[in-house]
Amino acid sequence: MKGVFITGSVLLLLLSSCAVERHYVGPPRSPEKKLIILPYDRKTKPYVVRGVRYYPLPKAEGFRQRGKASWYGKAFHGRPTASGEPFDMYKISAAHKTLPLGTCVRVTNLSNGKEVVVRINDRGPFIKGRVIDLSYAAAREIRLVGPGVTDVVLLALGREVGKIESPLGTKPVVEIEDLESGLFTIQVGAFKGRRNALLLADRLKVIFEHVEVSVYRDGQGEILHRVRVSRSKNLKRAAEIEKRLEAMGFDGAFIVSL
Repeated sequence: MKGVFITGSVLLLLLSSCAVERHYVGPPRSPEKKLIILPYDRKTKPYVVRGVRYYPLPKAEGFRQRGKASWYGKAFHGRPTASGEPFDMYKISAAHKTLPLGTCVRVTNLSNGKEVVVRINDRGPFIKGRVIDLSYAAAREIRLVGPGVTDVVLLALGREVGKIESPLGTKPVVEIEDLESGLFTIQVGAFKGRRNALLLADRLKVIFEHVEVSVYRDGQGEILHRVRVSRSKNLKRAAEIEKRLEAMGFDGAFIVSL
C-alpha cells in the first residue's frame, strides 16, 4: 500500500487466488421488487433457468458490469454457500460481491463471445477487479476453465411473471429487484495474523465510525482475519467510501454485500 499507516512489519495478505473466502452469511436480504412491461422486440432473447423465463433488463432498470471472471471448484465442493445451499461445482451457479442472492445474470466471455446464464447463490470473488466467480460447470460453458481468469460482461436478468397483449404483439411482464440498496461494507484487507488486522483496524477507527475485524477460514482451512469498514445502505454511499479508501492508498479495497 502506498504510504498509509502500514509499516513493513505488517504483512497484508493479498487474496490473489480464486475465491479464497467462502462463508455462510445468513439468509439473503429481500430487496424491493417492482413489475415492468418490456417493450416489444423480436430480437430480445429470453433465457430459461429452472423452468422460469428471464429477460435482459432495459438500461435504466438493469445492471451491467464489466471486469474479470474466475472460477472455483473442488476445494469448495459440498461446502455451504452464502445462501446456505451446498456448493456443487458440477451445477451452474456463481458468486458475486453485491448482487442479491438469487439474481440471474448473463455472463459473456469477451475473448470468445461465449455466454452462460447463472444464478447468484454465493459471495465473492474477494479480489479487486474480479466481478464474478463461476462454478466449474459455468466456467466450462464459456471456456474459462483453462485460462482461469478472463474479461467478461455481466447483465442482470428480470424474471417473467406474466404477459400482456398489445397491437405490436405479446410483451413480457418481468419482476425487477432493487439492485442498488441493501447493506454493504468495504473490505480493506485480510491477514493471517490477528495482531496485524487489529493494528490496521485501530488506525482506521480514527477516521471511520464503523470498523470490524472478523475471522473466517479460506478454502485450505487456514484462518484469516478480515478488516472491513462501514455499513452503508446503498451502493452509491458504499462506492464513495471505497473511493475514499483508494485515495488513502488502499487500492485493493472493494465493496461486499452483507
